[in-house]
Amino acid sequence: MNTSFTATSPGTAVRASAVQLMATTLLAMLVLFAVVGPLVWPDHASQDLSRFLQAPSLAEPLGRDHLGRSVIARLAHATQLSLLMAVLCVATALLAGTLAGILAAWRGGWIDTVLHGLSEAFIALPALLVVLIFSAIANGDLWTLYLGLAMAQWVEYFRMVRARSGVLLAGPAVEAAGMLKLGTVHIIRRHLWPELRPLLTAMATFGIGSSILALSTLGFVGVGVRPPTPELGLMITEAFPYYHEAPWMSLAPVLILTTILTGLLSLRSKEAHR
Repeated sequence: MNTSFTATSPGTAVRASAVQLMATTLLAMLVLFAVVGPLVWPDHASQDLSRFLQAPSLAEPLGRDHLGRSVIARLAHATQLSLLMAVLCVATALLAGTLAGILAAWRGGWIDTVLHGLSEAFIALPALLVVLIFSAIANGDLWTLYLGLAMAQWVEYFRMVRARSGVLLAGPAVEAAGMLKLGTVHIIRRHLWPELRPLLTAMATFGIGSSILALSTLGFVGVGVRPPTPELGLMITEAFPYYHEAPWMSLAPVLILTTILTGLLSLRSKEAHR
């Protein structure tokens, strides 16, 4: 009788770890660029038409765009905007979805029915459609875009937390804690949070990437952030007509997006294997 085993060779594991380390390092450098870049290149809106499509130089590593604006300055501000918006959207969705999920699982009854029905209504609508609706209302307003992205994601956290919390709350450990009258805070801190944290961390990591991609998609099709505010998708759209004359203008935001998404997927993979 032949028995086969599937195992990961040490060499493969080392290579995978090296790739994850490189992706994480690049992501960290990108975050540093988003924090420090706008301080080094603060002026992203100043136009100088005499410097139309100026080639990269020591002072301007990515040259100037079709309006004579500094590409590196716009890229730094666009990266900062994308990361900040994504983190805020995910934090809001995670907090709202987690609290609603625990409340629904704990209280049950009409509260669970209402929250579950609300989540089903959001699931019936594609997430990008929800964001597009808010984007049309926003007319480029960042706060409305933020609200739309957060509302499109909260339901994922709600459904996961509600399902997992229902199992945990029905377990003997929580039942014993209830009999000892240890309180709601103790039950959440000692019994629910340790089980929910790894799942929420993995979902939040993926959610940040999804938010950045959604924001860039909206900017790319012209319904997201309005000019002159720099945004990665918008920068790609603006640079396309000048690709042959200045290819670095469109390649730079594409590389930023690729690095962010690759780094986040690497972090999620590392978290999943813990």
